[in-house]
Formats: sequence, structure tokens, C-alpha cells
Amino acid sequence: MPDIIQLLPDSVANQIAAGEVVQRPASAVKELIENSIDAGADKIQLILKDAGKSLIQVIDNGCGMSLTDARMCFERHATSKIRKAEDLFAIRTMGFRGEAMASIAAISHVELKTRRHEDELGTCITIEGSEVIGQQPCSVPTGTSICVKNLFYNTPARRNFLKSNPVEMRHIIDEFQRVALSHPDISFILHHDGQEVYHLPPTSLKQRIIHLFGGNYNQRLVPVEEDTSIIKLRGYVGKPEFARKTRGEQFFFVNNRFIRDAYLNHAVLTAFEELLPEESFPLYVLFIDIDPSKIDINVHPTKTEIKYQDEKSIYAIIRSAVKRALGKYNITPTIDFDQENSIGHLITPKPSDQIVQPTISFNPDFNPFANEKSSEREIPFLRNTGEHRKTPIPQNWETLYEISKRETSIQPEMHQQQTVALEDQEVNKPSERQLFQVHGRYILSQIKSGFMLINQQAAHERILYERFLQQLENHSGTSQQSLFPQSVTLNAADYELLRELLPDIRALGFDIREFGKNTVVVDGIPADLGNVSEHTLLEHLLEGFKNNLSVLKLDKRDNLARSLARNASIKSGVKLSLEEMNLLIDQLFACAMPNIALNGKPVITTFTLAELAERFEK
Repeated sequence: MPDIIQLLPDSVANQIAAGEVVQRPASAVKELIENSIDAGADKIQLILKDAGKSLIQVIDNGCGMSLTDARMCFERHATSKIRKAEDLFAIRTMGFRGEAMASIAAISHVELKTRRHEDELGTCITIEGSEVIGQQPCSVPTGTSICVKNLFYNTPARRNFLKSNPVEMRHIIDEFQRVALSHPDISFILHHDGQEVYHLPPTSLKQRIIHLFGGNYNQRLVPVEEDTSIIKLRGYVGKPEFARKTRGEQFFFVNNRFIRDAYLNHAVLTAFEELLPEESFPLYVLFIDIDPSKIDINVHPTKTEIKYQDEKSIYAIIRSAVKRALGKYNITPTIDFDQENSIGHLITPKPSDQIVQPTISFNPDFNPFANEKSSEREIPFLRNTGEHRKTPIPQNWETLYEISKRETSIQPEMHQQQTVALEDQEVNKPSERQLFQVHGRYILSQIKSGFMLINQQAAHERILYERFLQQLENHSGTSQQSLFPQSVTLNAADYELLRELLPDIRALGFDIREFGKNTVVVDGIPADLGNVSEHTLLEHLLEGFKNNLSVLKLDKRDNLARSLARNASIKSGVKLSLEEMNLLIDQLFACAMPNIALNGKPVITTFTLAELAERFEK
């Protein structure tokens, strides 16, 4: 029997390794920029086409490479970062494995141009699928320029699994932001399809955060600094009131390398204990400086996982440092009335003889509501699409309150269980109903067998969700034009997400057009939403979409409808008039699934007379 084990050719081995190192265009961007940083560059330019699928070009002014190094860098396990095994425990560079360039060259067309400071001419090398096509001297500036074209051209399965350009661009922006945050002293420029996305000059860490995420972050940052024998901690955390419902603005850097660590993330969240709204995540950009010999970064090809010798001590230091920073800058409540920064030290009271009492005159007969009839009040959040609330109740209103056995027999078994509580119930006509609002959260309605309680927020979310789904299907959303169009500037990642969702967002009734760098102009919003801030509405819509995407993995349209319904619905604590409660009930029972909230919990619960009698007999 002949031997069957063979040594793989280098080209095949490189393609296999590329599956781990280069998962998408963002992976190649990360590796190339990190090489530029290791080369000592202080100015790095990234140029993209088709979100990196057609072109990724990184230009730097680093040390450059000699002719021999330019050829050697494409060999597997060839690196300038380490020489022996002991160097793995003293790594300060971004890369060290020697796999990135070989992996990228195995699955793309690469053109490398490089020149050292001391050389008169540089070197140009062209590679296709690990095969060197050409090599010649050329005249180039000092530094290195690498063009990666047609990524995954020889691995069509991997290329077919790439997402749309906006999705891939968001991944690239995430990687770009991480590298830019960890090196604020380096100038970074990002161009995509001929448009400048970022132009970041060398600056401080705080200014780099503001340049990346927006000028309004200037008032959101609280500095954190702690120096111990184990680690040095520095950076910023966000104020609790600006916490978001989705992750994405949490950054840990160990020796200037971005890492993911759920354990250390928990340390920060516990420091914010009792300060954050439920299911909210604060911003933080924290840098940990630690002796490289006390960590192991050779854990994963992406180098985003680290093992520590003394993990519990690091956890305690981070938690206490963040908590102290929040207390120092009066983020947490205090009972120390003698603080130097207290209000009493900033205001000098006037002598009593200098105090002049104000004179106030008013008309006791004035009534601002004298000319307003409550019956004519507009109800923007409970109206039908394009219709006024005075639309008559449908003639078959009785069927809205009865879920017959015939209907439940053709529904799925789950729907039968959810609606059985509403079978054979008879509710008075709208004009005869007795409705009460309980604590601004529930609507109590009398029925033949007892009474039912309706969660008003969950009910309105269900109404809007089904309405928005129908609008997305039929592209029937109506827009309410703004008197003064508003420009909304988003961060680069949210802007790319908005561009991806724009056709569906327009189907809901938004009138939005692109307007320059990371900016859109909102000419109109869905007519159902009433008077709301365009910027707040878009921001909450995108936040809700990202949160649903990470937790529920929903279809894009379903996700959009849920996000907008939750943001546009009436909230607990809103007082409703009798007419508003009637309209809410009418619209709820006209839904396909009136008894199920968006979170899967019941919207309606019933109490029978027998249950009430039993309670009084105990």
C-alpha cells in the first residue's frame, strides 16, 4: 500500500491559514494597519473600494523595507518582531506571528511598493495567489504602500459569504476605530469610494474619542487613572445618563492592543451598579499597561484574547478605579456637604437688606383651556395611519372582542394557548364601556365574566408593530413633512447602518436624503409619530435595531418594525383620556395577535367573578 500522507504545497497551506487570519475585509485592514504601526509610521492612510472587496490600500511613512525583506515578508512565519521563543513573553509590537502577509497574498492580488530612508530607489512586487508575478525597482516615497485587490478571488465560497457593502464597511470602521483609539499620536485618514470618512490628526486620547464619535462626547467623559504595582490604568468612562441600549462603545486595550474580555467588562459594569438604567451599557475607553511577562497573548490568531497571571487583582483594581472616578466627579450621589466643589462655595449669599422681593401679578380668571374642547384634541400616537381619531368604529366591532373556537382551530397550537383566555368574552359597546386607568400603566375594562387588565405600553407596541410591518410590505408609510428640514450627523458606523436600511426606512414614511459626510437631512417623519426630535428618533431607531440584531437575530424588516414600535409607543405613566383608552382597545383587538406583546409576554390578563369571590372567601 503506497504512502498516503503528503506535505501540502505552500499555496494551499497559506489558503488554509488565511481562513483563520483573514475572515473578511476588516481582518485584512486590521493586519495591514498594525504592520504600519510596527514600522514606526506617524501617518497612515487607508483607501477602500466596495468596502474592501475590490481594493484595500494602506499607505504609511514608516521605515520601509529592503529588497530582501520585501520578498521575505510574504513567506509564512516570516516576521521581524521576534527571534526566539522567549520573545513571546516580552511582546510590545502589534503583530508577531508572521502569518498575515502570507495569508493575504494567498487569497488576493497584492501590489507592494516600499522604500527605506537610506535607499534611492524602492521595490515593487506583484503577487497573485501566493505566486510572485513581477519584481522591479521603482521610485516611491519613503515608507510602504500595499494594495490588496479582489479579496477572496480564488476562494469563491468565502467571497459569497461576505455581507453587503454597508455591513462590511461597518466591520472595517470598527477595526479602524480600535486602532485609531489605541494610537492617538498617529494621524489616520480613511477614504471609501472616493469620499473621506475620517481625517484624524495627532492629538490627545480625549480629542481622539471626540473626533471618532462626535463633538457631543466632550461632556460625556469622566477620566480614570490608577497606578499600582500590578497594572497602570488610564482612560475615560462615559457618564451613566449617556449609556446606550447596545454594546459597541466599550474598549479595553492591554499594552495598546485591543482585547475582548467579558470578565473585565463585568468589573466596569459593577462599578456602575445602581447608576445605569436596565439593560444599558456605558461608554469606556480604558488602557491597561502591564508587564508583558505576566500575560499570554499567543492565544488566538486575531490576538484579541489574553490570559493573565493575576486576573482577580486586575478585576478589583479596575472596579475600584472606575467607581472612584465616578464619585470624584460627582457622578454618584454624595452626602458630604463640605466638598470644595459644592454649590454653597460657588454662591455668595446677599445680605437680607439687599434682597428685593419680586412683584407678581396674575389674572385669576384666565383659563388657557377655555377655548379648547377635549373632544377635539389630537391624539398623534393613537390615530390610524393618515386618519383622524374620529374615524367611526367598524360595524363588526363585536368580533374584535371574541376569538371564536372556529378561528382558534385553524391557528397554530401556540396561538390557541395564548388566546384561549379571550374566548367567548363579551365586552360592552364603546359607548357603554366602563374604563379605568390604573397607575398610568394598565387599562381596566369590565367584561361579562369579570374584568380584564390591558398593559397600555405593550398594547400600543403591538398595534404599531403590526402597522409598521404592513407598511414595510406595501411601502405604504405616509410622511409628515417638516416645516424646517433637520440635518442629523451620525458616527461613521451608524451612518453606514442607516444607508443599509434606507429603503426600508423610507417605506415606513421617513423622508431622508444623504447630505455629505456622515450626515443626512430629514425632510419628514412617519405621520404616526407626531412631533418628535428627528435626531433622537433616528438614534433610538438604530440603537433598537442593533440591540435586536445582537440578541434576537431578527429579519431586517421585522427588526425595524419592532425597534420603531418600541420607540414610538406610549410609555407607562402617560395619562390617557376615556376616548384614547377606547381607541387603544379598538385598535388592539383589530390586530392579528392582540394578546401577545413583542417580548412574548401577555398584553391582557383577565379576572373572573369566581376568582374574585374566592379571594373574598379566604
